[in-house]
Amino acid sequence: MAEAEPGAKHRVEAWGEFDSPPSSPYPSFATGNLYYPMKPLSPARSALSLLAALALATSAQAAPKSVLVVTTTTGFRHSSIEVAERIIAQLGEKSGAFTVDYARVTPPNVPRKPNAPKATGDEKKDAAAKKRHDDELAKYQAEEPKINELNKKYSDDQKRVLAEKLSAGALKKYDAVIFANTTGDLPLPDKEAFIKWVESGKGFCAMHSGSDTFHGFRPYVEMLGGEFKTHGPQVSVTAINKDPKHPATKHLPAQWEIFDEIYEFKSHEQGNVRELLSMDKHPHNKAPGYNGMSWYRNVGNGRVFYTSLGHREDMWDPEWKDGGGNRKNPPAIALAYQQHILGGIKWALGLEK
Repeated sequence: MAEAEPGAKHRVEAWGEFDSPPSSPYPSFATGNLYYPMKPLSPARSALSLLAALALATSAQAAPKSVLVVTTTTGFRHSSIEVAERIIAQLGEKSGAFTVDYARVTPPNVPRKPNAPKATGDEKKDAAAKKRHDDELAKYQAEEPKINELNKKYSDDQKRVLAEKLSAGALKKYDAVIFANTTGDLPLPDKEAFIKWVESGKGFCAMHSGSDTFHGFRPYVEMLGGEFKTHGPQVSVTAINKDPKHPATKHLPAQWEIFDEIYEFKSHEQGNVRELLSMDKHPHNKAPGYNGMSWYRNVGNGRVFYTSLGHREDMWDPEWKDGGGNRKNPPAIALAYQQHILGGIKWALGLEK
């Protein structure tokens, strides 16, 4: 650029205004030169540009969180798992709060080794039962090599999938992990690293038998705030809403009637968790006393949400029916349960308080 004449001003005083601007053959276009900026936008175009910028900023702020749903089992496998996977994904999509990835392995459809029958004292019945058992056992033993092969592949697949999804490095791309009806000692590649990941400021949620997981790994039990002890037959109970302001329970009535498999807990103290739902009596013998059902807690900088509900498909899905076209919980209960877990997930993600 040619040297400016002494005393000449080439400084922008206001948008599109100059003191002694040099001439330009293209006064309407930006040239990369300070002296040739674009002409000022009209008020209408300025407003549109501002709205567009705000929309982009809002979109960036509302980017959904990333959640990993784990449904791997090494113990009892609930028939509601596939329903749970679908419902959690729907909740994330409809709310726009989170996207879902899975750590899941479908178990092989293999027969279990038949158990020996119990004696009844009736010789004819016992003899018939023994013959049936012997026939079933012979059939199982004939297929046992193939069954063992399939079970080994299933175990290997579990280790591979959990190593891919739950290693210390893989966890970096997730904001929360959900254990949806997991059971047993899952073959995580580094259990201690997983706990530290939650404590670093991440979210962890567990439904139902998420408390029947890692019984032998105390850091997990302590993080969750309790572990499954036992349960009786499925039963109708009244859950008491202990925190009507929390996102997981603010939509629920003071007393919520449900039908499900109700857990009893060990390694669980009322004062170590923040109650969401509980009972003031035993689910079966009705003896008075505290029985926790759902709670939340902070672990380090992390957030943990747990609900013991979710054994039955009709707790999850308002449209589900059994083979006879029946359901125990009305659709409204399933819709309320969905909001219960959605609120818990959002809280664990730090999206709601």
